[in-house]
Amino acid sequence: MKVFGVDIGGSGIKGAPVDLEVGDLADERFKVLTPHPATPEAVVDCVGQVVEHFGWSGPIGATYPGVVTNGTTRTAANVDQGWLGLDAAKLLSERVGAPVTLLNDADAAGIAEMAFGAGRGRKGTVIMLTLGTGIGSAVFTDGRLLANTELGHLELHGHDAEKKASTKAKEDEELTWEHWAHRVQKYLAHVEMLFSPELFVIGGGVSRKSAKFLPLIEGIRAEIVPAALQNNAGIVGAAMAAAAQD
Repeated sequence: MKVFGVDIGGSGIKGAPVDLEVGDLADERFKVLTPHPATPEAVVDCVGQVVEHFGWSGPIGATYPGVVTNGTTRTAANVDQGWLGLDAAKLLSERVGAPVTLLNDADAAGIAEMAFGAGRGRKGTVIMLTLGTGIGSAVFTDGRLLANTELGHLELHGHDAEKKASTKAKEDEELTWEHWAHRVQKYLAHVEMLFSPELFVIGGGVSRKSAKFLPLIEGIRAEIVPAALQNNAGIVGAAMAAAAQD
């Protein structure tokens, strides 16, 4: 069974048909840059371009970098404020001419990792963290998702955690892997103190380079592993969410 997934991120919008039998992309993904400002109209048009690239017709799953409840976007930390309180699922559906299921981007990535990746078969509390433009989070207990947790906005040493420990912070401040890993370590220690997970799954684009920083992180009791699906997890999870609506 194939369903289309789109991952709307702070820097890029990427999508592809997903083979839900194996939990992987059925075609090479297509990506466009996230427009700036990332207004709803501009982003929705980019999603349309991604879908049209494949000539796709049928249900679509899409992610959003913030809180989503019943298709309405509730926060807008890394996109335009025009998303606040918007029925974004309806807007997307009108643009692509098909039903759209919208959910938080890290929740989508986590759903995919729990079904097909690093969290598969794991019980207890598992926390997926996506490190990118911001920090997204997905919290699972015995496989059940607690949606829209947004742990990237926890306060850490007087700052929004994602302002200090995201991949964007590393790039903007030109931090070494060692310096950045130390910040990620402090963040993980804070999350661990609050939730006591058995497993951290680290996703986002930087997961491809996990060997450069994960071995530098010390003092965390929980197991820490890179996302098996790497930066495709959001696309796969979005497609899974759309299939679950049938």
